[in-house]
Amino acid sequence: MSRVTLFGKPGCHLCDDAREIVRAVCAELGVEWTEVDITQDDRLFTEYGEQIPVTFVDGKQHDFWRVDPARLRKALTA
Repeated sequence: MSRVTLFGKPGCHLCDDAREIVRAVCAELGVEWTEVDITQDDRLFTEYGEQIPVTFVDGKQHDFWRVDPARLRKALTA
């Protein structure tokens, strides 16, 4: 099971930035992550459409709009 989930959509430059940060931090720590395209689910699109990218750590919302690598690293090592 992935510890980090990134909710976003294609063509979102903030999502692209967040993806690179999540990918790098998770690779550094050996943590699995997954990405969910909110355009494939009406409920997710309605819930997160204005906040993407949205990250969850261990099933709890961690961030939205921007991902701070130090904050993500701290959440994953706490």
